[in-house]
Amino acid sequence: MVGAVERYLIEKINYDGAIHITLIDPENVTPPKAALITQKAVSSGTSAIMVGGSTFISVRHLDEIVKAIKRVVKVPVILFPNNVTGISRYADAIWFMSLINSVDPYFLIGAQVLGAPLIKKYALEAIPMGYIIVGEGGTASIIGKAIPIPYDKPEIAVAHALAGQYLGMRFIYLEAGSGAREPVPPELIRAVSVSIEVPLIVGGGIKTKEQALAAASAGAKIIVTGNVVEDDNVENKVSEIVRCIKNCKH
Repeated sequence: MVGAVERYLIEKINYDGAIHITLIDPENVTPPKAALITQKAVSSGTSAIMVGGSTFISVRHLDEIVKAIKRVVKVPVILFPNNVTGISRYADAIWFMSLINSVDPYFLIGAQVLGAPLIKKYALEAIPMGYIIVGEGGTASIIGKAIPIPYDKPEIAVAHALAGQYLGMRFIYLEAGSGAREPVPPELIRAVSVSIEVPLIVGGGIKTKEQALAAASAGAKIIVTGNVVEDDNVENKVSEIVRCIKNCKH
């Protein structure tokens, strides 16, 4: 069943063409810093906030980060968990994701089985998502024991994305890894976007408005940036990206 946050995302995508989501890594910020970043990002046009990272964090700290964000913004706060420790009762929703190209069953289904009862208990909206690591992959690839799909093998990325869609996942995420030297190339994004019927999310290595526009023009419906908002120039960077991708015609 589609919940309120998922409906909101779909409506925003249908209206704007492509949207921006700000990713907050709880390991890199204090609660006040997270609140400040999200306030600036939302005022600059970001459509939602994702909270999560590739490494380990205490649940208590995660809760404090989410609560701090919720106090200052109205947009949805969506968890982006790397493990069962990435679940907070205070968020609005959670990407219920499977790392499709992991060689470890834990990241394919094990963590999901462990986390499902908590999600039910906390009444979090679960949004099914297929997560695919490409290119360098970074820390997410190491922690998730994934075999990153090379940028020059779009047909393999397409096969993984289709598998996710056919398994019922309602979003597909191409992840280059936090701080990747090169973002997912438009050719790979386009190959996946024209092959699937669910919204495509792209993140990792996107640092400029030109890179964001290239991803949106190739078919990405959601552009995720994290590192670009971890400095004092949040408003300018986010607003530039939002203006570039809004009403992007694919």
